Amino acid sequence: MQQFEHIQSLWHSHTVDVKISADEMLNQAKKEVNSIKAKSVLTIVGMAAALFAIAIMWLFMDQNSWATQIALTIMISTIAIYTFILYSGYRLISKNDFTIHPNDFLAQLKLYQLSRFRLYNQLFWFYASALTLSIILYFFELSANFSLSVQILVIAGSLAWMLFCSTIVRKAVIKREKERLSLLIEKFTRISEQFEERS
Repeated sequence: MQQFEHIQSLWHSHTVDVKISADEMLNQAKKEVNSIKAKSVLTIVGMAAALFAIAIMWLFMDQNSWATQIALTIMISTIAIYTFILYSGYRLISKNDFTIHPNDFLAQLKLYQLSRFRLYNQLFWFYASALTLSIILYFFELSANFSLSVQILVIAGSLAWMLFCSTIVRKAVIKREKERLSLLIEKFTRISEQFEERS
């Protein structure tokens, strides 16, 4: 036991001072920012594709029920609003060139972090509730063709999927993105400090 405590005290007393230059840190940050931008663009394109597919479905499929019309209207409106919010977030992070103005980019990055927090915590529930309502209304017309057991299975499966996405998946995404953005903000803070020391 004493040997373990001795090794542990040696480990804690031994610190390595790693010096990374501002250029190396900037290159790492550039890769991370480009990754965030690419992911944002893919998400926006995916949402736009879903919006287009639902609009095509609405135009070319026969809907006899008022519930289906309302469901598709809610679905299209919700996806369009969410896509616009995602695009606004993308514009925040891509507005400034971080190699020229690290301080301005750092301020935009902090705003982006706040917008993502708001998106995942407040707007997510609006998005999930609106989509759940639209799916329930959409299945209202389709359910006439199914037996009661299939209807119950479809409703239970949809609700279980929404709960799974709303809890486990959402929390994992929030945690990963929070860590990633916090690390990026820390890097840009250090880069800004190093550039200030040079001047």
